[in-house]
Amino acid sequence: MNSDSEQPKASGAATRKVPVAWEALEDAFENNAPEVHSYLNLDSGDVIRIVDGVAEPAMHTRIAGDNDYLLVDPVSSREQYRWMERYIATVEEPDLRQKLVSSIDGKGAFRRFKDVLMAYPVERERWFSFRSERLKAAMQSWLDAHNLESVAREAWEVPSADEVKDAVEREEKARPARKTRTAHADAARARLRELVELLPVRELDMAVEFLDFLRERRPMPRMRAKALDRPADEEGNSDIPPAADEL
Repeated sequence: MNSDSEQPKASGAATRKVPVAWEALEDAFENNAPEVHSYLNLDSGDVIRIVDGVAEPAMHTRIAGDNDYLLVDPVSSREQYRWMERYIATVEEPDLRQKLVSSIDGKGAFRRFKDVLMAYPVERERWFSFRSERLKAAMQSWLDAHNLESVAREAWEVPSADEVKDAVEREEKARPARKTRTAHADAARARLRELVELLPVRELDMAVEFLDFLRERRPMPRMRAKALDRPADEEGNSDIPPAADEL
């Protein structure tokens, strides 16, 4: 893919407007791993990524055959290598330029190139800007070649505090029973605190022990509780089977 040359639009084809998710499309353009396949949804503008061995083959077949999805043609490694060469030519500091030239010689060039720039934050930022412009040009050229026009995406607005408050109040009004139970529990706890304050000191230990008993006791299983309410036969057996924890 030659990102620096303009690709003519297909003649006679109508231009389709797409709310492109630019960041996702940029990720797709720079990822040229053979097992990764990215598609642009021409309705939503979203980009989906399908990875061989991870996604179901049937899903990949369905997406590839859907006219509302367009396979993204990523920038080749060779083209991205040329970007590094062209950037190095713009570096003014001789020592850094020589280090970068050496870093892109042989296998692992991309990683070594980034490692060198880690020690030069200003040049590193300049490289990011340089590379971003090349990616944008490549994406725009690709969109033009497929008669696609990028339009603004609908902004997602974070609701205000007042809007959230109104929604919560409406929900609470729709659930009066829950509100009543909550209010009753709050009132009961407040009354309990008042009673504790009024208790004589000599009775506080007894109150604490009783509250611990209430907190730690296990509720009786429903089936067992029903069994206790049913009459037993002449041998003292209940007419229902024992609970699971009694077997």
